Amino acid sequence: MSEARRQEWTVSGMDCASCTVKVTKAVENLPGVSDVKVALMAEKLTLSLVPGTTKTSEIESIVKRLGFGIAARGAKAEGKKAFVMPGEPPAAKSDTGAHEGSDRAGATPSHSAADIGHGSPGHVHGTPAARGKAWYQTRKGQLVIFTGLLLGLAWIFELLTSTEWGYWAFAVACVIGVAPVAKRAFEALRLGQPFTIESLMTIAAIGALFIGAAEEAALVVFLFAVGEVLEGVAAGKARDSIRALANLVPKTALLEEGGKTREVPAASLEIGQRVFVRPGDRIPADGEIFEGTSGIDESPVTGESIPVTRGPGENVFAGSINTEAVLRINVTRTAADNTISRIIQLVEEAEEARAPTERFIDRFSRWYMPAIVIVALLVIFVPTLAFGGDWDTWIYRGLALLLIGCPCALVISVPASIASALSSGARKGLLMKGGAVIEAAAHVSRIAFDKTGTLTHGKPKVTDIVTAPHVTENDLLAIAAGVETGSSHPLALAILRRAEEAGVEALPASEARAIVGKGVEALVGGDRAWVSSPRHASELRGIAGGHIHRATQLESEGKTVVAVFRRAQPLGLIALRDEPRADAVDAMRQLKAMGIAPVILTGDNPRTAEAIAEQLGMDYRAEMMPEAKLLVIRDMSGGGGVMMIGDGINDAPALKQASVGVAMGSGTDVALETADAAILRDRVVDVPALIRLARGTMGNIRQNVILALGLKAVFLVTSVLGLTGLWVAILADTGATVFVTLNALRLLRFDPSREA
Repeated sequence: MSEARRQEWTVSGMDCASCTVKVTKAVENLPGVSDVKVALMAEKLTLSLVPGTTKTSEIESIVKRLGFGIAARGAKAEGKKAFVMPGEPPAAKSDTGAHEGSDRAGATPSHSAADIGHGSPGHVHGTPAARGKAWYQTRKGQLVIFTGLLLGLAWIFELLTSTEWGYWAFAVACVIGVAPVAKRAFEALRLGQPFTIESLMTIAAIGALFIGAAEEAALVVFLFAVGEVLEGVAAGKARDSIRALANLVPKTALLEEGGKTREVPAASLEIGQRVFVRPGDRIPADGEIFEGTSGIDESPVTGESIPVTRGPGENVFAGSINTEAVLRINVTRTAADNTISRIIQLVEEAEEARAPTERFIDRFSRWYMPAIVIVALLVIFVPTLAFGGDWDTWIYRGLALLLIGCPCALVISVPASIASALSSGARKGLLMKGGAVIEAAAHVSRIAFDKTGTLTHGKPKVTDIVTAPHVTENDLLAIAAGVETGSSHPLALAILRRAEEAGVEALPASEARAIVGKGVEALVGGDRAWVSSPRHASELRGIAGGHIHRATQLESEGKTVVAVFRRAQPLGLIALRDEPRADAVDAMRQLKAMGIAPVILTGDNPRTAEAIAEQLGMDYRAEMMPEAKLLVIRDMSGGGGVMMIGDGINDAPALKQASVGVAMGSGTDVALETADAAILRDRVVDVPALIRLARGTMGNIRQNVILALGLKAVFLVTSVLGLTGLWVAILADTGATVFVTLNALRLLRFDPSREA
């Protein structure tokens, strides 16, 4: 049997969580289809499909029948158009044949004007705000105008004739307005989904006609359309902030070739090409500065408000602003792989990592809708059959109960908050991979920090060189540099820099290998040489007796000491110091104020670790091998949630073991892909900021759940008691969804750096 291939589509118009459920249930049982994922805010459908089973055109047809637009990821999403407003041109057909084998993760969905909504009246879900159109220019808006006109004409007709004739006018307005909704409800029913908002709406409208409430039925259809417009606008605003990231990268670039520059599309740039960036221009691609030194405003990418000076050899991000001087930059990443593109992809894919609270609410909503239907039937039949109640009265109240019982507000309460938080965090250089990570981060009680590159700058400098008798400083540096050549470890880079500054050429070396947690060895000048910790050197008789005390003294000053030696021949010591980041002390103070206990886990010696920990006011564990860090994290987890902050490579096991693993790094592959979360700005104070954002998000979710359930409870009671009718029920249902979404959007303005 052929292996399943991953397929991906853009599905336009999903602005409520029930939309994603409908799409998922509609396609997940098709032959050859598995692992279906529908992302609401990313407007994305992904699934695994076995070739030769279900055709992609069949999947698209089913999604369109539900009233959504669909197209291969990166193409224009367009739905079947069952109803065309007067003067509106017919939508162009998408090339479904091109969808076979499509798999363009990370491509930005594009939309045409015809993409707004599902193409017919009723539950039309477009995102007008996101498409740059006024609400009345969209199909959803035109539906509101159309149903409103029908309702108005019916009222005028009643005034000019009689109540009896007015009833039929309202009935006609209701039937015309609800027809496309009923069609969509029927399609959902055929696909095994009887409990949808469309079906409840259809039953309520038709039921109201049968009991003589035609005017109210027509009003309900109109209010339903109004609610859908508001719902779509709110969902569109949540997506706008993510789309805005893509707009940070300029559309064109000045490509430099043969001493001349020409304007080309930024998306066409290839690795190795050189671009010319003028002062005031946005940088068109991730790259490395070849020539020029200038201030770079990275706030669009990392949220860092203060421009940083970058020069030759330093990396820059696409979307950053060149503020001072002309730069020539070598492109190091294509448009599809630049930092902003990967941030957008990460935020979109984060929807798949759903929070436990979200999963619970989904399970709850599965039995909630059938339960509401049963309760509505009981409200209709028990008072009438058992107590002789009036049929029209109790049918009316039962129908109102059906409308108010729709769980849209409850189901959207979590994903709307999560999406807003992910987008808000991305703009501030705080990346979290989904709701599950946010919820875990909100419950963290302990944080373990790696030292080098996390609490410190990761750029140590050689401070002291101690040589053995008959060994010169240059000889020591030549051997040490030879062993460390090719290594990217911060200590190795510091030694190589010192050798270069001293004009010492590294001796040729071969067969270099790292000894995890101990050092590096290599074949230098035909004999084996080591650069290792004093402890490991002592085991191999690689440190002179008089140097042991000197190493201890240097370590007590907060310096890291390495011993350089050949086989049983000590050559000397090199001491290095990596200064703590300027904001580390303040970050620890903030964490303690939040009730979180920070601790350093480092492979460095106890004396150096103690000096750094004392300076920062932290506990510490020293001489930790990677596996030892993992065990410590496991032990710490017994007392509650644990967050591990590291570089994403050496600390991979610990990052994996922690409740939340956070990588620090300015847009590196590791920072974006290894851990559960990433801090782009290399600022320690962003750690408490990330936790504040997570806690603020969970607080927002609790508010949403209480708001959704509270409004439902109040109007369920008032509907049963007859205090509120059909039009209030639909208004309350849609209003709850809009209120919940707008409350979630407040997270877009949340400032996690501000202490409570």
